[in-house]
Amino acid sequence: MLRSRPLLLLCLTLMLAACGKHQSASDRAASLPRARPPAVASAVPVSPAALPPAAAASPKSSRPNQDGSEIMEESAGDNGTHNALLAAVASTVAAATPTASAQPVVPSPWQPGVNYTLIVPAQPTSAPAGQIEVLEFFWYACPHCYDLDPEVEAWRKAKPAYVTFTRVPVTWSPGHRELARLFYTLQALGKLDQLHSEVFKEIHVNGNPLVAPDGNEAATEGIQTAFAKKEGISEDEFKKAYHSFAVDADLQKADSLVQRYRIDGVPTFVVNGKYLTDARLAGGRERLMPLVSDLVALEHKH
Repeated sequence: MLRSRPLLLLCLTLMLAACGKHQSASDRAASLPRARPPAVASAVPVSPAALPPAAAASPKSSRPNQDGSEIMEESAGDNGTHNALLAAVASTVAAATPTASAQPVVPSPWQPGVNYTLIVPAQPTSAPAGQIEVLEFFWYACPHCYDLDPEVEAWRKAKPAYVTFTRVPVTWSPGHRELARLFYTLQALGKLDQLHSEVFKEIHVNGNPLVAPDGNEAATEGIQTAFAKKEGISEDEFKKAYHSFAVDADLQKADSLVQRYRIDGVPTFVVNGKYLTDARLAGGRERLMPLVSDLVALEHKH
């Protein structure tokens, strides 16, 4: 008998452990919060004087709910005053609700710090007096810039006359800088409007990156020269502009703007040196250009 006692204790221990595990699962299920309908009556305060006498004097009791909250109950002698109370509350809520003819205040859809970043202090611009400057920082090899470009082009052609729009290619690395040099070379040749979209297509549709895979500058120049010749630009004309002082100066200006505005992603827009935004902040690509237009309008009012 004494030898069987340890075996009996072991069996009891295993049984208790299994029961405890089952019980803890039940406890967790019972402790989950339960959804309750909102208390409409508490949203609009009702004076006791506004209630029918029977309703104001109706005694109430409370009992605990399963989730620990209290449930208010009418007494057994309610005699229909519960409905009178609800009717009084409903009439008070209706009186406090604006009529359909009221004109609600519509908030602006754009929020500073949410849809755009305020640049502090505001930066000087290169736009002429009376003009509002809009900068687009981009990279030819960026798929998001390529996807957005048709919308940017449509916006550029329809923008107000008081807006000066400038594209700024980023210059983060030698590869970025080589595509920026192509941009400014086409601009110096007066071919940018004609070939800007073609550069995007050459990269994203035709699969030609327009830079050498090993980063060799001479090889990149050859690749870009071949592209220019295909688009009707002579080799001599292209190379002369490619190595010109004007293109080098534009690259230095792009460096300065990228650093000044701390651009770390593209496409990014800066409006009049005061507001910075992108598709993520705007809430989607389709909202970006409308946001830029609204920031321009805001600046124009000032």
